[in-house]
Formats: sequence, C-alpha cells, structure tokens
Amino acid sequence: MSELSPAKMAKKLRDMTGAGILDCTKALKESDGSFDAAVEFLQKKSIVTAEKRAVRIAAEGVVGSYIHMGGKIGVLTEVNCETDFVAKTDQFQQFVRDVSMHIAAMSPIYLDQSEIPATEVAKQRAIYAAQMKESGKPDNIIGKIVDGKIKKWHTDICLLDQGFVKDSDKSVRQLVTDMVSATGENVKIRRFVRFGLGDGLEKKTEDFAAEVAEAMQ
Repeated sequence: MSELSPAKMAKKLRDMTGAGILDCTKALKESDGSFDAAVEFLQKKSIVTAEKRAVRIAAEGVVGSYIHMGGKIGVLTEVNCETDFVAKTDQFQQFVRDVSMHIAAMSPIYLDQSEIPATEVAKQRAIYAAQMKESGKPDNIIGKIVDGKIKKWHTDICLLDQGFVKDSDKSVRQLVTDMVSATGENVKIRRFVRFGLGDGLEKKTEDFAAEVAEAMQ
C-alpha cells in the first residue's frame, strides 16, 4: 500500500496514464491500492477499449505536416478520428505533430506489417536464413532465429511497430491506443509520406534522428 492518500494516488495515476479520475479510482480499488497493478489494469482496459472502437468509422481528422529545421526533411501525415471536434483539439493536433516528427526521425517505410509485399518478406527471410547457415547455425534452429530477425525487421521499417522516438518504451501503436483512450474516439494513422532532401541522389549520409528527437522535447 502506498503512503499517499487514495485521492493523491488517483491524481498521480491520472497524470501518468491520462485516464479519467473515476477510472483511476476504480483501478486502484480493483488492484487493492497497488499503484503498479492499477497502471497495468488501466493499460489492459485501454487496449480492450481501443479494439472495440477500431470498428467505428473514422472519417474526420487532419493532414499534419512537419518540416525539419533547415528544410532537410518534410513529412505529411494523415490521422483520422470520428469527429471534427476532436480533430481540432490541441491534444489531437499535438499527437499528429508528434507522429510526424517521429516519422522524420525514424524513417519508417510502411505503416504496419500488412503493407509489406509478400515477395519482400520472402526475400528478407532468405537473406537471414543464408546468413545463419553461413555462420554455422544448426538447420533445426535457423527457422526460429529467422522468425526473431523478421520481427526485429518489422520494428525497423513499420511505423506502428517502432518505439516512439520520445519514449522508446512505448510503441507508436501504443501511442495510438492512448489517444483512443484519451479522446473516446477511434483514432487511426492512415498514411504518411516522408521527403528527404536529395533522396535518390548520391550524397553524404546524415543521421537526423537525434537532432529531431531533441527538437521534440
């Protein structure tokens, strides 16, 4: 049990998770006053709520933009929600900006795994399998190793699977789930495009991730 009063614990829980005060109070009650258990309770609840709301039509929203300092990177991101009211809120606008800045920093190629062509997945699996065989790994474990590498590859190239640039302990997918919980609406990142100055041209490669992450603070 915490030394904080129930009211102060509920407020701390609300500040940390963004959940409503009534939900925080209920979570603490269901968790016998354990703060960590209450956080887990709310996380599970937000995931279930997001899954239920995912079937609702989200045709409103905004197309947000982000231009990296100096004009070296530009991003356009369409994020949908259910109502124009939510789309115009500061919270939603900041969410779209954060996602756009993340895209600028982390250079995802696809939104999620469903967009990756089957031929590209097969090619990547073949590359990993050949690498494992070349390194002398036994044939009976190569498949499992390749599965793990494919999963890691997804986190490298798929936006929703990437660790959020401002908080690597949270995926972009979890960030969306948090917005669903906070707004009470279905929220979806629909599409994005990222432009890098000189893309496709021979030039010196630069790492913008750290600089963009710093700009997001």
